[in-house]
Order: sequence, then structure tokens, then C-alpha cells
Amino acid sequence: MIRKGKRRIALTAVAGVSVLAMGLTACGSGGSDSGNADSDRALRVWAGSQTPITANYNPFAPTVLHGALGPIYEPLFFYNKTADSDPVGLIGDSFEYNEDGTVITIAIKPDLKWSDGEPLTANDVAFSFSYEANNPEGNGLVSAEATDDTTVVLTYSSAQYTTEFQRLGSTYILPEHVWADVSDFANFANEEPVGSGAYVVDKTTSESYMLVANENFRDADSLGVKKVQYIAVDNNQTAQDLLAAGELDWAGMFIPNPDDVTGNGKIDWINTPQDPTVLYTCSNAELGCTGPQTDVAVRQALNVAIDRATIKDKAFVGLTGDISPTFALLPRDEKWVADAANEVSPQEANAAEAGSILEAAGYTKGSSGVYEKDGVPVELSLISVDGWTDYNDAAKLIAEQAEAAGIKITASTVQWQEFSDARQGGSYQLIVGGVIGTSVADPFQIYRDWFGGTTVESTSPVGEEVPAGRWNFSRYSNPTVDAAIQAAVSTNDEAEKQELYGTIQTEIVRDLPYIPLVINATQTFYNTQDFTGWPTEEELYAFPPSWGAIAAGHILTQLQPAN
Repeated sequence: MIRKGKRRIALTAVAGVSVLAMGLTACGSGGSDSGNADSDRALRVWAGSQTPITANYNPFAPTVLHGALGPIYEPLFFYNKTADSDPVGLIGDSFEYNEDGTVITIAIKPDLKWSDGEPLTANDVAFSFSYEANNPEGNGLVSAEATDDTTVVLTYSSAQYTTEFQRLGSTYILPEHVWADVSDFANFANEEPVGSGAYVVDKTTSESYMLVANENFRDADSLGVKKVQYIAVDNNQTAQDLLAAGELDWAGMFIPNPDDVTGNGKIDWINTPQDPTVLYTCSNAELGCTGPQTDVAVRQALNVAIDRATIKDKAFVGLTGDISPTFALLPRDEKWVADAANEVSPQEANAAEAGSILEAAGYTKGSSGVYEKDGVPVELSLISVDGWTDYNDAAKLIAEQAEAAGIKITASTVQWQEFSDARQGGSYQLIVGGVIGTSVADPFQIYRDWFGGTTVESTSPVGEEVPAGRWNFSRYSNPTVDAAIQAAVSTNDEAEKQELYGTIQTEIVRDLPYIPLVINATQTFYNTQDFTGWPTEEELYAFPPSWGAIAAGHILTQLQPAN
């Protein structure tokens, strides 16, 4: 089996903007009001809600800055999660499996350099695959060997067909001459990163960070955007106002009325629902979670108490997609749904069914109208990130809907760092949050990274951070699911994989460690007056939001000043 990388495709509303705009860069002749852009004009990107900005370009850190993932550090290949298509070669040129899928032979492009001018060779690739952060226990890697300057041979203890994206599309390639001396990778801020991507760090402040073109990039001569400034904005409204004022060029965010920012004639937008929005539940009492949500009956009752149609209409103004409790993305992944009854989560609330579930589990409704068991009421705290208005509105609606079913939920907002710390350490009960959708037309990545337990090294006890590169914040750990995940890694047989996925789906649909809500309305806004080459509905060559890891770096290499 040979897969070759194909050629790449050609504050308050007013006061907040005024103050923040002082920190924006309008370099050279291409300022924000110029009506066009030249190569000296910085493309201005919303950096997300992480404020103030702290310099951290470590791709393995939970607080890594967006610009590190793709613009600076790259995997071997880029996979377009919006389509079932061949990968695009970045550092890699081609790859081939052996007959039983246990060996992957990779050819990298010749004459590559790191951003500091040192040669990038197969030795760096072999080192990267062996490096602890990329190679957690249970990864199955037997050896990573550079057989010459441009060839790497990866040998695994079992077939790796299903993990193709993980190995080749999300393993960050590191310069050995830097990272060989980094033993504590979890706490390495990496303030002056050396990468293979199109950009290097120029300056980092608490308000923004600037990336500039990497003169040693493999396609440096074709790079149209020479400067990229990531701006710190701690809420959707201020970012929206900056877009409308022409002070931001690229942002992935929710705006209920896109006309509010497209009226300036510069900004266009696209909606690409891809990623599940869910209720995280800290579900596993054995790993230290506490609260009523650790009872599967409470999670099941809450699941049927939610009115998803109302949430879709009121919180997301009808822009979201319907979610499957199997976490297969429909219609792209419909062949992987084992039971048609699990195709889509219930759209209407059923308070009576929620009550029946709780009563069958030994709960009784107290005088306050809230169910309780052994004198403990079903009272839960629900957090979402301050300024994420769509998620905040969804949280309020969920609290109202749960109350009708005899479940008390107190919704509140927290700063991004508090949210990050809570889910990493397990110090929460419920969170409205996102799940990273799969980058290929196969739900395996979600099953392993989000539902895999301690056996497959995807989660940790409360009080410990989730392993690098994994996302099981619910602390869910199910031996049946783990066994099916491990078996799925080694098969290239579609029927066998469907059977294994059916086993996983039966367990997670029942256990609901993540309660599905919607497929998120992923809106992206970008400046089409000053820059060309953006993904469009007609040419959706990459997942378009500015925060998309790997994809954002690929998009930046496709952009050109409009003039």
C-alpha cells in the first residue's frame, strides 16, 4: 500500500476596539485601511481567549500558542479533515506499508533545513518518533531507524493501518539538536522554537505575538504572507468588533449574525461543522471524580432531558449539525454506525423518560422538585469559558431543561485558564466543551483519544494531567472499549473494524462519559479583500478556522496579498 503526498492546492464594543487596536501592527504601506495588502503587511489573526499571552511554543503543552502548531512545527503529512482525500506532503514525500502493516517506510523531501539553518534529515524524524512525548507507553513502536538521509523505517509490534493519521499526520517532527537536551518536555516553554514550518517567532508580548517568514522554509520563495500577528482577545464580542472594524483578518469564532462583520466589504465567511460539542462529565469515581454525574443513570437522564433542537436554534442560531452518539461524523462516516438507532441523538427533551431512568436507579424526587438518593440531591455545577457566547447560552439552556426533569444545574463561566486546568486535572463536574473531530473519515481517533482508558494511556487519575496528545478529560476507562481500540489498531479489514466499532459504540452510547449536544457551527471569517487563497466551499482544501492545528499552517502557505 503506497500513499504519496500530492501537490499542494494552488472591553466594551467601541472602547475595547479602540484600546486594543493600539497594539495592532499595520506594517509598511499595507495598513488596515489601505484596501489591499502587500508582502510587508502583517496578517492579523485572533489568537483565542488565552489572555494575557504567555510565550509557550511547546507543541506538547496544554497551553501551547496556536501559531506553534502548523506554522512552526509540522508533522510529515497534512490530512484534510473536510474530505476523504490523499494527504499532502509537508516534510514527508511518500510512505509505504509492508505486507502485514507493521512497518512503515517513509521518504522525506531532500535538502530540508530547520529554521536555524541546520539540516533536517531522516535522523531528526527517527528521533521524533522515539521521543517520549510522541511515543507514550503502549504506542507499540519497536524501532525508528534512519536508513539514509531521506528514508525512515518505523517498525511496530502490530499493524498500524488505523493509526495512519496519528503517526504521519499528528506526530510533530522535532530538531534532535534542540530536543535531545529536553528531558522535562511537559514544562519546557520553548520560547525560541526551531521548527520546519513556514514561520519563526519574531516577538511575543502579553497582548500579541508576531511570526515572520522562515527564510529556510522549503517553499520560502512562494510564501506570500511574510508576517502573521496573533492578537489576544478574551471574548467573542471584542473579536467581532475588531473584524467589523477591519482590524482582524482571520478568526474562527461564532457570530450569530455574520452580516455584522461582512458589511465592511473586506470580510467573508464559511461554516464547516466538523467538531462535536458535548457536555464533558468527570465520570469515573474509581479515578477520583466526585459528584452525581459519576452515576451513569444521572448521565443517561441528563442526556434525554436535553432539548437539542432548542439549543441548536437559540444558542447556535441554526448553524450546527445533528450529532451522533457514536461520534461518527454524518454523513461522512455513516458506514461506521453499527446500529441505526444510534445514528442521531434525540432532538427533543423527554423529562418523563429522564425521571423514569432516575427512579429505576433508586432516586426519588424531593420536596424541592429535585431528585435525590440517600439524602443527596442531584445538584451539578456546569462551567463554560467566559466570552464563548454560544457555549454560555447553551449552558443556560441546559440548566433550564434539566430543571424540568428534576436535575439542578448551576451554570457559570470561568476564564480560559481555569477551564483548561479544570479539565486537565479533573476538578469539575460538567463542562460545555468541544471534541476534536477526526482528521480522516473514520471515528477511530476520537475513540482512542477521548474514550480510551488507562490501558491505552489516554487518561489519568484526577489530579494528574491527561497524557500528552490524548484528550480523555472525562476519566472514562472501560476495558471492553480499550480492548476494541487495541484490536482496531491492527486491522485493515473494513468488516472487522465495523464490528469493533459497534462494540465501542454500544458501550459509549450507554455510558455517556461525554453527552453529545451538536456538531459545532464552525464559522471562519477571513479578509478576502486584502488576501487571496482562502479555503472556500468550492475549494475546501483545508479545515479553515484560524485555530486549526496543522491546517492553519497549511492555509498560511497558500495565501497571497490581493494586489
